[in-house]
Amino acid sequence: MDPALLREREAFKRRAMATPTVEKKAKTESSFAAPKDIKKPRPASAAPKIDATNYKTMSGSSQYRFGVLAKIVKHMRTRHQEGDDHPLTLDEILDETNQLDIGSSVKTWLQGEALRNNPKIEVTPDGRFLFKSVFKIKDGKSLMRLLKQHDLKGLGGVLLDDVQESLPHCDKVLKNRASEIIFITRPNDKKKILFYNDRTANFQVDEDFQKLWRAVTVDAMDDAKIDEYLEKQGIRSMQDHGPKKPLLPKRKKLANKKRQFKKPRDNEHLADVLETYEDNTLTQSNAVQEIKQNN
Repeated sequence: MDPALLREREAFKRRAMATPTVEKKAKTESSFAAPKDIKKPRPASAAPKIDATNYKTMSGSSQYRFGVLAKIVKHMRTRHQEGDDHPLTLDEILDETNQLDIGSSVKTWLQGEALRNNPKIEVTPDGRFLFKSVFKIKDGKSLMRLLKQHDLKGLGGVLLDDVQESLPHCDKVLKNRASEIIFITRPNDKKKILFYNDRTANFQVDEDFQKLWRAVTVDAMDDAKIDEYLEKQGIRSMQDHGPKKPLLPKRKKLANKKRQFKKPRDNEHLADVLETYEDNTLTQSNAVQEIKQNN
């Protein structure tokens, strides 16, 4: 050890020994005072669950744990972007991130819960970890295959941020493939979108038509004003295009007809039987009346 530090340590001890101190004794409570409630120690809480939205507001060990986790995820992303895609064990990850001094409880939490449930970390069958990118692309050919599939299936473009996260040495690949890719800046959030440059759809446009197209400004006009202008110019070819207003079907007026009350149709299958029964009943009643009159 440095002799100068030893001398300073001895001098500090001598000064501390020479300084007088007065120890205050705690006042003893009277014997008739009621005993205070002894608080029982609370059981140790379980390890906190992963919540990437509020880990910064959590206190104590929770902040430390999620800080370790964030550093690991950042390191795994960086090494993936540099072309290192082989999986690592937890000890190898902690060694590369200089975090070998973490406690056993934090290490158990990382191994059993945090890394396995993280959406940016993939676990291999043998228990190793590697970065889980948005797209499985490794070079320029796989990138162009991805953009072409999106174009053929009508899925649109791909975010540049996702490509930069997934593709190792992204800047170099995009520079070499610049002629095969179309970059569009999205107006709402200024993010860049990558599209496949389909050269079969390219065609030459006459310069006169381009000048006329660029000379027409319709930024401050709505659809009604455009229709009015075209109608004044005698152009009616646009009237069948655009969204059409749905026409409500007209209701037909019902004619005032007198209501006809229908007779009940019960026991229609017994109509012949009922007629025969009524005839027999009338015949018998007439015979009875004749016999009474004769008597």
